Amino acid sequence: MNKTIGFIGSGNMGNAMIGGIVSSNLVPAENIIVADLNEKQLAKVKEAYGVNVTTDNLEVAKKADIIVLSIKPHIYPVVIETIKKNIKEEVIIVVIAAGKDIEDTQEAFGRKVKVVKVMPNTPAMVGEGMAAINPSKEVTKEELEEVISIFESFGKAEVVNGDLMDAVTAVSGSSPAYVYMFIEALADGAVLEGMPRDMAYKFAAQAVLGSAKMVLETGLHPGKLKDNVCSPGGTTIEAVATLEEKGFRHAVLAAMKKCADKSREMSK
Repeated sequence: MNKTIGFIGSGNMGNAMIGGIVSSNLVPAENIIVADLNEKQLAKVKEAYGVNVTTDNLEVAKKADIIVLSIKPHIYPVVIETIKKNIKEEVIIVVIAAGKDIEDTQEAFGRKVKVVKVMPNTPAMVGEGMAAINPSKEVTKEELEEVISIFESFGKAEVVNGDLMDAVTAVSGSSPAYVYMFIEALADGAVLEGMPRDMAYKFAAQAVLGSAKMVLETGLHPGKLKDNVCSPGGTTIEAVATLEEKGFRHAVLAAMKKCADKSREMSK
């Protein structure tokens, strides 16, 4: 990709994206420019990835062909107001904050800028992110492919309709937190049975990782994979029956509904 990619903000998600882009050689490090008011953070980013850094958002606005707004939602209006008169005519604005959509962003810029709304997640930090991508109608097919390639440099990406973004928030944006809770609970169960805690976390985390990989790589339905582990009258079906009795599935569904509802509320 022969483009300059700019980041305004260098928090966890911004760092994950920068690391993925650099390690995949999608663009040279010198084609990335990062702005942040935190000079210590900028120094870490520069040392880690060899990218250009600045404390001036306008420098990113003037140079970047693709600008990633890697900042908290409440800061969007202030930052956009600062940069909107200095962005390139054909710039692509990548929005990754919850509660910020294409229409909000175009209204803040005061014109129909090219916007791609993306819902990434934190596993991008280890190259296993999942991103939902929704472009505005002004974005060309070639430009969309460029944005997809950015997010595929540190995981997987899918183009989705805008009305699915709240579901995406529940199923991948926020779900790492649920999975960490599950891993912690599995480890607690192992500790209860006498396993050292460090070992318990390793066993639990690898079991979750391997199970997810089985779903993705075999293409089999999760229910079928579950059935394959459940021998008649065995230990696993006993555990599954207990999970059903305690409302495991219902708890997950209810939590995701709450998450999606909150996402819709934040978008109003």
